[in-house]
Amino acid sequence: MLGRSVDYPDCYAPELLQAIDRREGRRVIGLSDHDTLPFVGADDWTCYELSWLDESGKPRVAIGELHIPCNSPRTVESKSLKLYLNSLNEHRFATHEMLTKTVETDLREVCSAEVTFSLYSVEAYTKKGLANPRGVSLDEQRMQRVESEPKPDILSCADEAETVEEELYSHLFKSRCPVTNQPDWASISISYRGKPIDHASLLGYLVSYRHHQAFHEQCLEQIFIDIQRRCLPESLTVLARFTRRGGLDINPWRSTEKMAPGFIRQGRQ
Repeated sequence: MLGRSVDYPDCYAPELLQAIDRREGRRVIGLSDHDTLPFVGADDWTCYELSWLDESGKPRVAIGELHIPCNSPRTVESKSLKLYLNSLNEHRFATHEMLTKTVETDLREVCSAEVTFSLYSVEAYTKKGLANPRGVSLDEQRMQRVESEPKPDILSCADEAETVEEELYSHLFKSRCPVTNQPDWASISISYRGKPIDHASLLGYLVSYRHHQAFHEQCLEQIFIDIQRRCLPESLTVLARFTRRGGLDINPWRSTEKMAPGFIRQGRQ
């Protein structure tokens, strides 16, 4: 509500961090607790609102990149991470390395995994620049109807066609936060090798998430699993670049390949 006061911490408070168990979201898409994950990947966060005090009390700012592996049993809830990062604003760190180590230690405790955190000056991060997704846009494909919830059977591919390699993307993805019901916007990139996936059916499937309530990572994993089960690609990588909220953007990727997708920060980020 406009004008409503929000309490922000004024001292270092790692207890603010809240974990999200990945198991519940994976059960929904048919992955049991005992299954070997059919993908590798990570959730790569960008932390734009990051500040602390140096040893003399002078404020410092930076942009942080947080890397949480997808095989971690838990991830971190985004609002709790925002509040935690704000709790660093008045805390003194003698060196950048001490700040980095503190954040990594606290997030590793929450996620029970080897989380990494990297700092960039504003100047250094600016040099990384913006880029468009690679490949072919799906966004001008004609659609006859828009489903209100994801339906995997929308997806189709050519059974007798030769194997192809394609990189496809769409900026039209939207889902809803399961906690606040606010919209979550993203660009989705899909790279695969296998039978040709019908582009119109793929766009229809992605757009069907518009009213779906799930966390970023859960949406991305469902997209991966549905394409894998319906289209049987030989290899598959799915990447989502979500727009930021509260100074954070979350960019999960899942793949059958061990190599991570290259860095692509997009215009809406």
